[in-house]
Amino acid sequence: MIVEIREVEKVKLKNAIMIEGFPGIGMIGTISASYLADKLGLRVIGYISSSHFPPIAPIHDYVPLSPARIYASEKHNLIILFSEFVIPSEVAFALSQKILKYAREKGVKEIYSLAGIASETPQDKIYGIGSTKEMVEKLKKAGIEVIKEGATQGVSGLLIAECAAEKFPAANILIQTSQPMEPKGSAKLLAKLSEIIKVPVDVKPLIAEGAVIEEKIKASMDKIKDMHAKYNEMGENPAYA
Repeated sequence: MIVEIREVEKVKLKNAIMIEGFPGIGMIGTISASYLADKLGLRVIGYISSSHFPPIAPIHDYVPLSPARIYASEKHNLIILFSEFVIPSEVAFALSQKILKYAREKGVKEIYSLAGIASETPQDKIYGIGSTKEMVEKLKKAGIEVIKEGATQGVSGLLIAECAAEKFPAANILIQTSQPMEPKGSAKLLAKLSEIIKVPVDVKPLIAEGAVIEEKIKASMDKIKDMHAKYNEMGENPAYA
């Protein structure tokens, strides 16, 4: 087993929208997806597991959780996936395939991946990549500058390529950033996503409390990274064998 998606609760969704936000440049994906899940009151319905993931279980509000989780809501007809650690490159392709398969099984109509683009001089502009001609036109109508030539990476990059190959409606929505974490950029991205998917999202708290949210996510990721490093040290130390 390289990577597996497991459900802990069944939800009834029809033509749902899936939103994916894994760690990357500016932590745009994780900040956006986690804020959206919290703000809209989505509940945990599953998680993503792999023997290649760090053996860590973060604890939030007294509850131990998988660091890579799936949230959903019948009310908003949404599925949200995000992770509190960077997905290892060796499982990125398998995960992208699993996500697309899971989307088909759940009857998802569109997938949106949220991410950042590194730039020393960020422009106040939102970019997009569409998997189909129809999605490209949809992004253009929303005022998004669609990327004609370039490259993309990570799970979202592989996922959009998979969706394009299978003609599944999907889009990567991106914003430029020069910061390690970018709450304000995430807010702009969510405002645009809200407009596209027709689900109202109040992004004002994300802007107002950006520093607090940034510190919370940074502390959680640093904790996971530190615990993983110490765990590996124990495995290499004969005293713990």
